[in-house]
Amino acid sequence: MATIKHIIRTFFITVGVYFFLSCIIALTPYPFWLRHWMGTSLSAYHFKPDYIIMLGGNGMPSDENLMRLYFAAESYKEFPNAEIVILHQFDTNSIRKMKEELMLRGVPGRKIQFELHGTNTRSQCLALSKHFPQTFSSKILIVTSPEHVLRSVLTFRKVGYKLIGACPAFETNTTANLNYKTKKIGGKKYIPDVGSSIGLRYNFWNYLKLEIICLRELVALGYYQWNGWI
Repeated sequence: MATIKHIIRTFFITVGVYFFLSCIIALTPYPFWLRHWMGTSLSAYHFKPDYIIMLGGNGMPSDENLMRLYFAAESYKEFPNAEIVILHQFDTNSIRKMKEELMLRGVPGRKIQFELHGTNTRSQCLALSKHFPQTFSSKILIVTSPEHVLRSVLTFRKVGYKLIGACPAFETNTTANLNYKTKKIGGKKYIPDVGSSIGLRYNFWNYLKLEIICLRELVALGYYQWNGWI
């Protein structure tokens, strides 16, 4: 019984310390810059890609896929001679909607292809090299979420791809003034006015979310390293 109590106590102390440190870090810009580094450290390229390789995320619609599709379409506008290949798990409904989204954004249907045999970054890369062997010696541009760029590029390199660039699908923040006065919109007098505190209203919570996103990606990087996939 004493051992169980000790384990429970240790667990809650550990969780409490983690949460406290997470809150402290969320008050700094470090989560933002960590994700920025993950998205840009290996993204540079100095060529016109032959293939735009979009790594699929969740279903469709989803924030991940919509962001990646937007940047895939923008990349195609910049490099209209490139072919687009979407790596995604087999999901008929999502595939149809993803193609429709790209076509709405000006990409011809004949320029869009799918590779549907992989279920993670490693297996998708292997499937691409097997079923689209012409990409192996081609110049490719990977489109994916910022935190996923580092692992994606390292995975493609490990499989043997040489000419790789990346387009991280970063969100764009609003430039509008979001300040307000609580009293002017009927707020209680005894409730603190946080209308002018953008950091507390938005940045703190966004950075907490980025911490989880980056932590998950760091664990994935460790797992891939352990397996010899990067």
